[in-house]
Amino acid sequence: MGVPTAAIVTIAFEELAKSNAASRGMPGERICFTPHPMTNKTDAEMYQVLLGKDPVTGKPFMKEVIDALTVPLTPAEKVTGSVRPSTGPATYSDTPENLQRFFADNNMTDFQPIILPTEDKVEAMLKGTSHSPEEIVGKMSAGIPSAFPAWSFNVRQVAINAVMAGARPEFFPAILAIASTGQTAIFSSTSSFARMAVVNGPFRDKIRMNYGIGALGPFNDANATIGRAWTILSKNLAGAGLPGMTYLGTTGTNFNYNNMCCAETENALPDGWEPLHVRHGFKPTDSTVTLFTGWSLTNVCYFGLPYHEMITHWLTHYFSTSNFSAVLVLDPTVAADIKRHGFDSPDAFRDYLVKNAKTPAWLYWQRRDKEMAQAKQGVEPFASYLKMGPDADIPVSRFEPRRFPGMPPNAPLPNTIEMFVMGGGTNTYWLGGDFRYVVTTSIDKWV
Repeated sequence: MGVPTAAIVTIAFEELAKSNAASRGMPGERICFTPHPMTNKTDAEMYQVLLGKDPVTGKPFMKEVIDALTVPLTPAEKVTGSVRPSTGPATYSDTPENLQRFFADNNMTDFQPIILPTEDKVEAMLKGTSHSPEEIVGKMSAGIPSAFPAWSFNVRQVAINAVMAGARPEFFPAILAIASTGQTAIFSSTSSFARMAVVNGPFRDKIRMNYGIGALGPFNDANATIGRAWTILSKNLAGAGLPGMTYLGTTGTNFNYNNMCCAETENALPDGWEPLHVRHGFKPTDSTVTLFTGWSLTNVCYFGLPYHEMITHWLTHYFSTSNFSAVLVLDPTVAADIKRHGFDSPDAFRDYLVKNAKTPAWLYWQRRDKEMAQAKQGVEPFASYLKMGPDADIPVSRFEPRRFPGMPPNAPLPNTIEMFVMGGGTNTYWLGGDFRYVVTTSIDKWV
């Protein structure tokens, strides 16, 4: 753009920064590196970084920054041209054992044994949809926001990955629906993100999905392979899941193996409670899949309080401290108890939780320097909050609806708490996690 720029990146992302610059057409981009991590440093420690050396080049850091802004570009730095990945040959021929090793060695699997995608098996998978094999399903990015361009893919390419995951042709419309959203299963920042897929409508019974006992466990063909296909196609059709390049989650998460794929227990919803997809604008007879994104999911079982009070307590004290959106997965026994206490719909229960969940004082004051200064000056309500002490629960909810980064200015505010009913009713369990709703999309259109 003609603007002198000094890109500054921590050393943990050296490979990512250089490969991204090359893929975007600037293989000679000037990049200045700092140590890693740069969080929680004092001012004095930060100045030592500025006065120190680039850990990659060994040059004085600030001189390197100033040179990047002022010294004319060399011929090598002016070279342009992006690097496009090869799709490889149309077919591979070898022994089954060697092909299994080939797919794994080239990061094309989840490193569990796959079903080799022979032409016969791919053709059989394509019979699971009426759509043309060459029809473009959508585009998907590698999973690091804005870092890599999105790749487009067609129905046949999705079918190949569905075969690899062990899916049956009758499951294929759900896999196409997920792929069509452009949402990768392996979304990444330095946090270890997870995804969740929830199926609603007649399709879940048509393919015999599990929404009862053990629905999130390894006990059902459809649940396991639909979720697994999402991971494998994210790697092969978007370039996701390359540690250090397109995946940066510091610890990773087991949830990425099949992305908590299940269906809602619609037949055990309390009277008057609408299923998840209906609350997002679809008809009860529509078949859909809903996607969520987040970090963690906790299995909870409290006794002694009504469940609406227990969940409020959990949202106040034990919910992920860094987030302000939540997903609740309620066993039918828990949903029934909530209904008995006067909550005639999930929306009514959500509104109660948003209003009644509080914020621990230590968390409330953590990033409110301005409010703390006002509290010390006697400005209300902050002064009263401060008088409540460090162990108090401040009557401010973290779950008031708000705009997420990148939302269109005229878009309605999203729900900060979502819920659905799932489980076999053998115990009064529920799960809670720091997930947020992403999208609900039609499965029927891909049949």
